[in-house]
Amino acid sequence: MPGGTDQTLRPFLWRAERMYPDTEIVSRTHDGTERYTYDEYGDRAAQLAHAMDGTGVPEGERVGTFCWNHHRHFETYFAIPTTGRQLHTINPLLPDEHIQYIVQNAGDRIIFLDPSLAEKLAGAYDEEAFESVEQFVVMGAEVPDVDLDAVDYESFIDGHDTSYDWPVVGEETPAGMCYTSGTTGKPKGVEYTQKMLWSHTMATMSPQGLGISDDDVVMPVVPMFHVNAWGMPFTTTAAGAKHVYPGPSPEPEDIATLIEEEGVTVTAGVPTVWLGLQEYIQAGNDVDLSSLESVIIGGSAAPKAMIEWFDDRGVTVDHAWGMTEMSPIGSVSRLKSGLAEELSYEEQIDKRAKQGLMVPGLEFKVVDDEGEEVPWNGEDFGELHIRGPWVTQEYFKRPEANEEDFEDDEGGRWLKTGDVVTVDEDGYIKIVDRAKDVIKSGGEWISSVELENAIMAHDGVTEAAVVGVPHERWQERPVAFIVPAEGVDPDDLEAEVMEMLGEEYPKWWLPDDLIQIDEVPKTATGKFSKKDLREEYADESLVEGQVPEESAPDDD
Repeated sequence: MPGGTDQTLRPFLWRAERMYPDTEIVSRTHDGTERYTYDEYGDRAAQLAHAMDGTGVPEGERVGTFCWNHHRHFETYFAIPTTGRQLHTINPLLPDEHIQYIVQNAGDRIIFLDPSLAEKLAGAYDEEAFESVEQFVVMGAEVPDVDLDAVDYESFIDGHDTSYDWPVVGEETPAGMCYTSGTTGKPKGVEYTQKMLWSHTMATMSPQGLGISDDDVVMPVVPMFHVNAWGMPFTTTAAGAKHVYPGPSPEPEDIATLIEEEGVTVTAGVPTVWLGLQEYIQAGNDVDLSSLESVIIGGSAAPKAMIEWFDDRGVTVDHAWGMTEMSPIGSVSRLKSGLAEELSYEEQIDKRAKQGLMVPGLEFKVVDDEGEEVPWNGEDFGELHIRGPWVTQEYFKRPEANEEDFEDDEGGRWLKTGDVVTVDEDGYIKIVDRAKDVIKSGGEWISSVELENAIMAHDGVTEAAVVGVPHERWQERPVAFIVPAEGVDPDDLEAEVMEMLGEEYPKWWLPDDLIQIDEVPKTATGKFSKKDLREEYADESLVEGQVPEESAPDDD
């Protein structure tokens, strides 16, 4: 029955306003730190809802945001979907042509944008692509001098009533939308229904998920435009916890300051964020991490050395995995009850560095090239297929992608993730590679991800990416790109890394070349962009290089 028993976002807002009215929401902005309470947040969300009604944009239409992590962006998280409209978070780091495609494909009616991103959006503006957009709203009290017809946010909501009669919205109503980064083609739109976001919130709030409770202080560094900051604004609100938003392009110093001053207990972001914090502290800056209990790392694999570094400071790394298509969290790596006593510390790190245990509510299988399920033995691998209440069933207006990426059986629809994984006897998932990145050399598979993690365990390496390059004899061979740490002798580094790898892996696994670069290129969501590496470095010296006989797979 709609409204009474449907699984929607509205009860989370209701609960936070009434049971935690004095809990704070803190936001770093260009103008300094701003703070208010859930009670005041509810008032401003109501004003925004009234303002949205005044635009004439009906329920079911999409409203875009082009913003960093801050309190005004957070206000759209409830005011838009709880009125029956659809919140579409747009990644401002995407190329202009992708932004144009996304806005046109989604048919956004209004776009909220940050002042610092106004020039970027104006540069991407195309009359045909933006034909559906009726209003631009700048997130602040002023409109910057750019070629967009916009109104400032504070004027937009000013004067509206601070109470609002939230409508009854069905659980199957689309509430959110995010596009994949489109590294291998046009971005694909993923819609999130009210029920999907409700289910994801309840699962991630549990101890087997992210374990957020009302005494936590939560700071998502992962962008709010990237799959709703991994759902953390919803989960934090449902728990009644304090929010801390790091604002536009936070530097390591900004992150460290917010952790200290606001008493952050839980934070989340991709590995490069925490690498930056490590380097900031190692450079001699005094940072108090005593309040911090958990760092949630996802987007890319968390190196073992990073997990150990945080362990040394009394901070637990919760290694998480997910996808845009999954709202996004699918698994979290924590030790099962009893394993801490059974395993050595080194064995515990091995477990925790895996992608972990599937969150309750999801079901998965691992399928080989013949379509057969592989055993859970930590060795056999295949593609990970997954389904559950917060896993999408289809892409937005992309029937050709639906045919390729989904599979139906008598039990329902599976999402084919494209991740090649193994599962150990305890049920811990380990991503061996993306299906498109696994390297096949001489008929045998080499995991680029495993080599990357092994290389980054060397103290002299800050970043590493491994790609397969074509080879006339062995089909493909691995080539590693490494970013040396400051002050490291580049001539010694290559020999040391190869010696270290040689102690752990067979000769045919070892990279044919180690290429030192200033920085590994990143995608718009902060992941290593192997596509860019292949394009930039695919010269003849790599493609046609000869592998010594001792590198043949059948030698070991």
